Amino acid sequence: MPPAPPPAPLAAPEFDAGFRHQLDTLFAWRRDVRRFRRVPLPPGALDRVLGAAATAPSVGLSQPWRFVTVESLDRRAAVRADFVACNAAALSAQDDARSARYARLKLAGLDQAPCHVAVFVEPDPEQGHGLGRATMPESVAFSAVIAIHTIWLAARAEGIGLGWVSILDPARMTHILDVPSAWQLVGYLCIGYPETDGVTPELETAGWETRRALRVIAR
Repeated sequence: MPPAPPPAPLAAPEFDAGFRHQLDTLFAWRRDVRRFRRVPLPPGALDRVLGAAATAPSVGLSQPWRFVTVESLDRRAAVRADFVACNAAALSAQDDARSARYARLKLAGLDQAPCHVAVFVEPDPEQGHGLGRATMPESVAFSAVIAIHTIWLAARAEGIGLGWVSILDPARMTHILDVPSAWQLVGYLCIGYPETDGVTPELETAGWETRRALRVIAR
């Protein structure tokens, strides 16, 4: 019996100027949300948003990201306690000119966001068979970062906000969330509806830093 013919290739969609304008708007309105409304997401919303990660690129098609939804109040309390300790250490490391400004920043939505998701990476996944990461093993973690950004855009498209908490002890998070010790924390995500919306980064509004134009170096 002759082999079945390969499936016909799909026709690539044509994205018109209107779509590109909307995409630019989505990029502009993607913000790191730090203040959330205390209302739950509708059923299925979190699954849809996280499901967008499956479409993200990854080195060697390894899909090394590992998502952990944190629903236990005890575990959330332990995460918050670790954040408080790490945040205090970060505050003490600021110089006098920055310390007061740092203290005024709200650096996490841990108390308000209805959904908490820890994102880990498996540093040496069997999937992908090692392709593309022998010389740059950090590309595995980079893949998880791209997955988070994909989720971020999918969330914003539904009016849902996402805040990335990085002021945490990765080793402690592995223990608190009882995941394999080889997994490495990439970020802790607070997800929910934002209190307010805007295109200006909150850290810029607070006077911490200003967004700068892209610089491209030609060689």
